[in-house]
Amino acid sequence: ARVPVLLTQRRVLGRLPAVDAEVLCVEEFEAGPGGEPDTAPEVAVGGEDLAYVIYTSGSTGTPKGVMNVHAAIRNRLLWMQDAYRLDASDRVLQKTPFSFDVSVWEFFWPLAAGATLVLARPEGHRDTGYLARTIRAEGVTTVHFVPSMLQAFLREPVEECGSLRRVVCSGEALPRDLQDRFLARSSAALYNLYGPTEAAVDVTHWTCGPDDDPRRPVPIGRPIANTRILVLDEALRPVPVGVPGELHIGGRGLARGYLNRPDLTAERFVRDPFDPDPAARLYRTGDLARFREDGAVEYLGRLDHQVKLRGLRIELGEIEAVLTEHPGVCEAVVTARPHRTGDVRLVAHLTSTDAGAPPAPAELAAHLRGRLPGYMVPAVFAVLDALPLTPSGKVDRNALPEPGGDGPAADAPFTAPGAGLERSLAGLWRTVLGVERVGAHDNFFDLGGHSLLMAELRSLLAADLGHRVSMVELFQHPTVASLAAHLSRSGVDPSTAPGAAARERAENRRRAGARRQQAAVRRARS
Repeated sequence: ARVPVLLTQRRVLGRLPAVDAEVLCVEEFEAGPGGEPDTAPEVAVGGEDLAYVIYTSGSTGTPKGVMNVHAAIRNRLLWMQDAYRLDASDRVLQKTPFSFDVSVWEFFWPLAAGATLVLARPEGHRDTGYLARTIRAEGVTTVHFVPSMLQAFLREPVEECGSLRRVVCSGEALPRDLQDRFLARSSAALYNLYGPTEAAVDVTHWTCGPDDDPRRPVPIGRPIANTRILVLDEALRPVPVGVPGELHIGGRGLARGYLNRPDLTAERFVRDPFDPDPAARLYRTGDLARFREDGAVEYLGRLDHQVKLRGLRIELGEIEAVLTEHPGVCEAVVTARPHRTGDVRLVAHLTSTDAGAPPAPAELAAHLRGRLPGYMVPAVFAVLDALPLTPSGKVDRNALPEPGGDGPAADAPFTAPGAGLERSLAGLWRTVLGVERVGAHDNFFDLGGHSLLMAELRSLLAADLGHRVSMVELFQHPTVASLAAHLSRSGVDPSTAPGAAARERAENRRRAGARRQQAAVRRARS
């Protein structure tokens, strides 16, 4: 940031790195600045001057300072007052750490409108019990939640927070189930806002309520005042209604760019091809979105959460959206993770909507297959008590635990493979799929299999049996028992094939190595 002045406290000076800035400690001013004039400083401030710089890691993990100007913040605050009308009877809870831009409107909107600003204690934004008590005790009327925290807040007796008039959500996609559960339990209005740090807090808004089609995601809505929202393809051409594209932002709310990063500024703040002003810019958000028929915008996920798996492009946000439509799923995060076979597989981490038994993996897989192609169905479903969160309350994808073996077949009754043919086939499956256990009636695809692994299995069958099995036959017989029965009818016995003994020895070595590795991990953790 190269700041010329550092304002801090004496007790933290020893923990700070050496800087060239002039260091001022707040304790020096507790009794009031002595010898200073009592008139306003004669410093002219214009709309294009910097109001603040906030550092954000974004999706790359590399911090970058976003330069926002006074005119953009003023536009945002005036729009919010026009839209939601605070007055002297309102009390706004300021709980967002001021290293995040939501704090800007939490501080300045109530002060500009003559409402009361209620300050939460440090770290209070993480404690939903404390927040509920504070809302009741202070008569708070307006509060902001990241959807992940609103999810946790619903575990509190929100019906007792009768003073609430407005709840604003932003920072993440708002699940429809969460919207519906909140509106069923609170009389407060719920607003879904969207905006990156690069555009003065928020750029679109939506008033939540019943929807004719409950399968559609909650939209991020329409642009706020003096803001333009475009959904464009890679050549900066508008895409048709309903077609996904990258969301771009133009208008008064844009930041100046990134501090000391002209290269990154030029990459993300591009020339606006639809504006005759040569200085006009669009911010490329990296977010995937589409326009609805009614003009509202739907957020579909991050472009950097798009993965290419076995040559197929997959939007992880699309899988997450369909998962959360299941009545037993509260939240869902899907990631692509390397597997010990050298393959990459989709893993779904989720939370359940009730305290009872969570949905079975097979049930979730069947739900997804009804809406998505098979290659988009995760190989593993891991149910968590709560998703890990970042300090700002967003889901921390990097902190998601390593998944276990909870694939769609995990909840099915286990039937041990029979001797001979079934046992040999199960050994081949364990080798190909990298799993510890294969039952006679487990489905190849439910254990994480796909067409490429099936081709590998086909090669191993040919090497061990001296008999070629077509891909069609493997698809027709996706369980150990059914494939064994089919091969038996063809007169082939893998247990007597030349490669069988070597394969079994290799499999035994692999399983012994896996056990040693697991034991080493347990020792390291203890």
